[in-house]
Amino acid sequence: MGATAATQHDRKPNPLSLFEFWPGWIFYTPVVIYWILLGLRYRDVTVPTAANPRIVTGGLCGESKSSILDMAGPYASRWIAPYTTLVTDRNDLPRTLDAMQARNLTLPVVVKPDIGCNGTGVKLVRSEPELAAALAAFPRGTELVIQKLIRLPHEAGVFYIRHPDRTEGEISSLTYKEIPTLTGDGRHTVMELLQQDPRTGKVLHLYAPRLTSRLHCVLAEGEQLDLVFAGNHCKGAIFRNGAADITPALRARMDAIMSDIPDFHFGRVDIKFSTKESLRRGEDFEIIEINGVGSEATHIWDASTTLREAYRAQFHHYGEAFRIGAKKKAAGWKPTPLWRGMR
Repeated sequence: MGATAATQHDRKPNPLSLFEFWPGWIFYTPVVIYWILLGLRYRDVTVPTAANPRIVTGGLCGESKSSILDMAGPYASRWIAPYTTLVTDRNDLPRTLDAMQARNLTLPVVVKPDIGCNGTGVKLVRSEPELAAALAAFPRGTELVIQKLIRLPHEAGVFYIRHPDRTEGEISSLTYKEIPTLTGDGRHTVMELLQQDPRTGKVLHLYAPRLTSRLHCVLAEGEQLDLVFAGNHCKGAIFRNGAADITPALRARMDAIMSDIPDFHFGRVDIKFSTKESLRRGEDFEIIEINGVGSEATHIWDASTTLREAYRAQFHHYGEAFRIGAKKKAAGWKPTPLWRGMR
């Protein structure tokens, strides 16, 4: 009895949840079924695209990141990290430098596709040669966002919902995003450190391909190596549920910001912030980007979240998207036609 109790007490929590890296088609099948059932109830499976009617597809897919940020009024703009845009063509480097100068942007910056998904193509650029290489890596005619590198140390996703018949919204989810880091000991290679770590050792396929040139290098004692740059779950970032830090002050701040973006009612705001204490006060943060109907309440990827809790959160959020979309549709806004959404 005593030995068993001691073993259970000493047992460390699993660094991965049961479903955290299931194939997408397995995890999302119940969500798709629920969406279809809601579509039958509302007699239109595209109703959620009207929840944010000024955004392409409501932000479900294919929306431009910059077009959402461009809608911000004077108050909301103060909270958004400065950015500019560019379409790759010829003479990309001088055109980009001119566009950056016009917005008082200086290196380092973050370069990313204006229409992107899950952090694909996001690049940190520190010098002009790196900028030239990053621009050349994209196909011609690609729309890009060049944004200030936010120096604040922490990142979070804030899910915001406000019904159109209400003046106040709610923060339905707050998720802290952590960048996994290896710390060298002067003896083991990067691959050996990855294999020894309780979490990274179970998902080597996420990290090893991006570290091919360094896998057999030995990190000096105390040397740190960030395993990802963009705070995306599918890239290997670690997510923690921050619901305990949702405060009236933070909600009021988000109300003030999001009400300055016309007809925005549903989505996740990705931010960088200084400390949890300042975030609880609704202070000292900058917005990276704003995502619409297609975004998730990412606290479901906290390793301590159960499958039941994850689906409860998914069903709640998509149910809200349908309810808000139906209200906007009744007010005269049209959802995205099904054929266009499918395309």
